Amino acid sequence: MASRRAAEQIILAGRVSVNGEIVQQLGSKVDPVHDRVSVDGKAVRARRKLYIALHKPDGYVCSRNDELGRRTVYELLPKEWENTHTVGRLDFNSEGLIFLTNDGEFALRLTHPRYGVHKRYLATFEGALEQQMLNRMVRGIFLGGEKLKAESARQISRNVVELELAEGKNREVRRLFESQGLTVERLQRTQIGKIKLGELKPGRWRALTETEIKTLLLK
Repeated sequence: MASRRAAEQIILAGRVSVNGEIVQQLGSKVDPVHDRVSVDGKAVRARRKLYIALHKPDGYVCSRNDELGRRTVYELLPKEWENTHTVGRLDFNSEGLIFLTNDGEFALRLTHPRYGVHKRYLATFEGALEQQMLNRMVRGIFLGGEKLKAESARQISRNVVELELAEGKNREVRRLFESQGLTVERLQRTQIGKIKLGELKPGRWRALTETEIKTLLLK
């Protein structure tokens, strides 16, 4: 019905009742199965939580609405899931694994740096790569007032590198390569935590299993 902050104001205003009794104490506990919670006299039911893995194709944005009229990842999902939000982002020209959910706590655990959920990428680049460039990426590079850093970086083939990152700063992988005079031509995220992109085709989605959700929340 509202964000957490707005919900606190609704509670303090005396608009919430539990089993017919007005409750204005923040942090009061309820049993969503047995207690009847109402706002302004109307019953409130717990929303079913959704956890979706999507293979974002190149040429889609992660915003719900785009001022340039570009396609959005929400066009790939059933309309009844319009209350979901992407967990982090992949830029317009990037592709690969991304999660969508309506669970704010889940999204926080996967995006806040303190939880350190690692992500893996395959970067196809243009230019001549040297091992010392990869070493610099792992040591960390200061660019634009912030530190960009890969947890690991290994060359898969002449022009493909696999990187693992603990954070998701804006265009971090592309900026790491640009700092070494290299241009990323294709960027695909292949893994988040222990969840791999696998055989999921571009534009397709699947629901995460209970086991997968638990592995992402373990820390």
